[in-house]
Amino acid sequence: MQTSKLRIAGSLAVALVLLAAAAWSDDWTTLGADAQRSSWVRADIKTAPDTVRSPDFRFLWRIDLPNEARSGNALTAPALLDFLISHRGFRSLAFVGGSSGGVFAMDTDLARMEWERHFPSGSSQTSADCPGGMTASVTRPTAAPMPSMLGITARGRREPASSGVGQPGEGAVTLKVPSAPFRRPPTESPARTSRTRPPARASLRGVTLIHALSAEGALHSLYASNGRDHVAPVPFLPANTNARGLIVVDGIAYVATANECGGVPDGVWSFDMESGAVASWKSDGGAIAGLGGLSFGPDGTVFASTREGALVALEEKSLNRKAASQPAGFWSSPVVFDFGGTDHVAALARDGSLRVYEAGKLGQPVASSGSQSHAGTVETAIAAWQDADGTRWLLVPSKQSLVAWRMTESDGRLRLDKGWESPSMDAPLPPIVVNGVVFALDGGKTSGTAKLYAFNGTSGSQIWDSGDAIEAPASGHTLSSGPGHVFLTTSASTVYAFGFPMEH
Repeated sequence: MQTSKLRIAGSLAVALVLLAAAAWSDDWTTLGADAQRSSWVRADIKTAPDTVRSPDFRFLWRIDLPNEARSGNALTAPALLDFLISHRGFRSLAFVGGSSGGVFAMDTDLARMEWERHFPSGSSQTSADCPGGMTASVTRPTAAPMPSMLGITARGRREPASSGVGQPGEGAVTLKVPSAPFRRPPTESPARTSRTRPPARASLRGVTLIHALSAEGALHSLYASNGRDHVAPVPFLPANTNARGLIVVDGIAYVATANECGGVPDGVWSFDMESGAVASWKSDGGAIAGLGGLSFGPDGTVFASTREGALVALEEKSLNRKAASQPAGFWSSPVVFDFGGTDHVAALARDGSLRVYEAGKLGQPVASSGSQSHAGTVETAIAAWQDADGTRWLLVPSKQSLVAWRMTESDGRLRLDKGWESPSMDAPLPPIVVNGVVFALDGGKTSGTAKLYAFNGTSGSQIWDSGDAIEAPASGHTLSSGPGHVFLTTSASTVYAFGFPMEH
């Protein structure tokens, strides 16, 4: 009897740890992880440069989805929900959109489908500029302020183990302290406090929604637990647009459109989910640039770059123009980050230079890398992160490699210094950063198979690669990360998971 009571008490203790961890975590809710499109997971109790070197970090599973690619466009990068309590118990879920009109939810712990929904696939006409079908990533509601540097993304149940029994003298593996070094990010300065949200407190009883934009331009709000409609779908955009960067902030849905697909002007669009009002800003500098579409300052300001014109700042909701840089033309969507207590915006210009602007004073860049002859000529996205020493890094996919730029200040002037460059890649795609580890995907345009790499974020040394585990090429903005895992999608409509095996 006493043993049974101890087991029950132990189970309750574990459950309470799980609930506490979930209540203070930040999930990868949208394309690029957050509203700033930083692609940065600040803390992870398992993933670190030392642990990714170990054999425990490996290929975990793949799921083939019933989706038909359109002109190379297949699946969107996964949005994640690491802790859902539903009638089916605890769930960790990944959500992807499919080019043929599907939204798919997968249980990332058990590598199985949770549910799927299918919408009309739109026009049969397809091209590289206008692939048709569903083009925008699915998203969960996301806050505009920056994630906390002290946010916890770990889960008590996420310990790699082969069984429930530990080594002699160590106790159960579920109670063993992990050997991975937990790297606490640098403490924030007081100047950032008002612009940074605290670690997310997940509601254990609230409604968790997934939002998707179908090919006919309807905005769908689905229950994360079963994929059913929370409300009836509502018209947002005209049909057959090339929409990108769907995000929902404070009850307002935003998305960018490019290449005038479906006869829709290039620009940024907002939809008030309470009133139904639609607003837009029409670009006067060509198509919206970059794979992320748009990004947000912590005050709600919307930033977008254009291929032939400027980097612009727009008012939240109304999308009235607030400011614009000098025309430069850009290849990447903007990324927003803090440096020295001030918000900055960076984007890759068409001349190959990485340009950094002060968010409140666009005009001229405050720092630039200068033109790079090896810069890419395809649309991309930038990752931004800060190491444990407080150094700010910007990661830029170039034509045949990934380049890491270090931002510094000297005598009151900002500068960008090249930190490191990866070995040659066939088709480098936008990277992500997880607790000091840079994950970069070579799309395999020539070889026909993608390959995932892990680099030490400060030194650039390669610490791991996926070998021949990925059996198809990849394109676009495909990576995301949950605790102990990295996910990616391929052009063959397959979702892959790499990371540490979990005890179920």
